[in-house]
Amino acid sequence: MAATMRCSVGVQGAAGRAAAPRALASPAPFAGLRRANALDAKETCPIQQARAAVSRRAAAAAARAAAPRATTVMSANVAPKKILMLGGTRFIGLYLARQLIEAGHDVTLLTRGKKPVTYRIPDDTDASYERFASSVKHIACDRTDAVAMKAALANKGFEVVYDINGREADECAIVLDAVGAHNLQQYIFCSSAGVYKKSDQMPHREEDEVDFKSRHKGKLFTEELLQQRGVNWTSVRPVYIYGPLNYNPVEEFFFHRLKAGRPICVPGSGMQVTQLGHVKDLATAFVRILGNPKAARQVYNVAGERFVTFDGLAKACAAAMGLPEPEIVHYNPKEYDFGKAKAFPMRDQHFFASVDKAIEELDWQPEFGLLDGLRDSYEKDFGRGTYRKEPDFTPDDMILSKVKGKAFA
Repeated sequence: MAATMRCSVGVQGAAGRAAAPRALASPAPFAGLRRANALDAKETCPIQQARAAVSRRAAAAAARAAAPRATTVMSANVAPKKILMLGGTRFIGLYLARQLIEAGHDVTLLTRGKKPVTYRIPDDTDASYERFASSVKHIACDRTDAVAMKAALANKGFEVVYDINGREADECAIVLDAVGAHNLQQYIFCSSAGVYKKSDQMPHREEDEVDFKSRHKGKLFTEELLQQRGVNWTSVRPVYIYGPLNYNPVEEFFFHRLKAGRPICVPGSGMQVTQLGHVKDLATAFVRILGNPKAARQVYNVAGERFVTFDGLAKACAAAMGLPEPEIVHYNPKEYDFGKAKAFPMRDQHFFASVDKAIEELDWQPEFGLLDGLRDSYEKDFGRGTYRKEPDFTPDDMILSKVKGKAFA
């Protein structure tokens, strides 16, 4: 199993934590350094640029379809790296760690050591899991403890950091100080598309204005810290992630209700447009960043190429389960007090992002369409009787009681 090195874990006081950078009065510099906006180009009108982008994507997709399917997601010219991953034991990290090890990299997971380090994923065979478990290494340490982190990571020669679970800039600062800048070649960070400021223009693009008041503001401060430190960094901003082992009940919300034969309660008109991305596609995008000079100090949105309405997602989940279209009941969320219960798994608004930049610069293409991805998630997880949370139908019954005049029986 994974080799483990333990270090003392202490409580780091406020004085020992690096202060997060202050929010800027105007959008942070990194928010507008990604690529030129099509509307700024003088030589070509936006419609021509859009048509050219579509043509490039179509040509790239045709070339990928014609080529033999690669057995590894890594290009041959990326030499094996000594990699430290923070957050490699849940969902994204599980899939990413396997891809990195399969590509020949030396991967060490850093966790607090309170749970098993290695988990099986549905795609594992006994042999593949054993290869992974015997290859991955482990350091048990609290990433918020600066002293313990320096003791655990100093002079270990890590060349690349994958920070999958970082939330605040001071957490990132501790990692940078502990690893040291001597050998560090890349810092690849998992952010969120939730950092974008609400806008009348969609989809969100990487150069769009960000919101330092959002609940994901710590991700923005982390990006800013990495820029200020002069690190070769890349930030990935997923939208909604789904797939087998998803601990955020996105597709699971629909699967539970469909299995129980219940109506699907959807806020508003159900025409809100959103976007999902399969976890394996996200892991592949993370790997494509490794050793890629185009990704230096860049931000990438990563998700599926197509968008879907709330009603369309409910129907797609039913199709993935082999069921007929469900009954969909619409409601006005403002008319209810659900307390701490969550009535719907997504924000009640249009929320989707362009992935053109990742496709063009990372030689990456989502493998899963929405229906294929939902079917993969269902057949390898929920359909096998495994899921993360028991369903809470209390909000549904409140809605159905008011809209239909009776609770669901």
